[in-house]
Amino acid sequence: MRAVIALSVALILGLCLGCATAPPKDVLTFSADTLERRNLQTRRFDGISEEAILAASAGVLQDLGFNLDESEATLGVIVASKQRTAREPLQMARKILLQLFLSVDSEVHDKQRIRVALVSRPADKLDDDSFQVRVTFQRVVWNTADEVAATESIDEPDIYQQFFERLSQSVFLEAHQI
Repeated sequence: MRAVIALSVALILGLCLGCATAPPKDVLTFSADTLERRNLQTRRFDGISEEAILAASAGVLQDLGFNLDESEATLGVIVASKQRTAREPLQMARKILLQLFLSVDSEVHDKQRIRVALVSRPADKLDDDSFQVRVTFQRVVWNTADEVAATESIDEPDIYQQFFERLSQSVFLEAHQI
């Protein structure tokens, strides 16, 4: 009886240890474009309080059509989103052709939610009026069957450049109380 128990324990341990796999060597290594992406998403603002930079950021996001979903000033976080259509003319044309010639119904992109996460933090530990603002844009796309078709980060430099240009103007106005 003891031999059966010992054999069972040995088999279970063998299976457990045999199934364990080591994580890939590069699991904690950043990709080559990580620093480039972070630089694209982050800007430093001097001569303004965190409350003022968050107010300016919220204003810019609302001007861009985003609704503020969450805001926590003590943590320096703003989350906003907006709903937009995701229909593309080329996809619609493809769907119509498939239905006409092959009687096949295909799903196409229908709607999308664009989310923005903005975080501010002090740029320097000793400086109370310099802050770094990092913003990220993501989107979730649903098809006509109301299934998630895509989830992706938006990494187009123009979007970030336009956002930070507007934020710089808003920070200037906020700092000078214009």
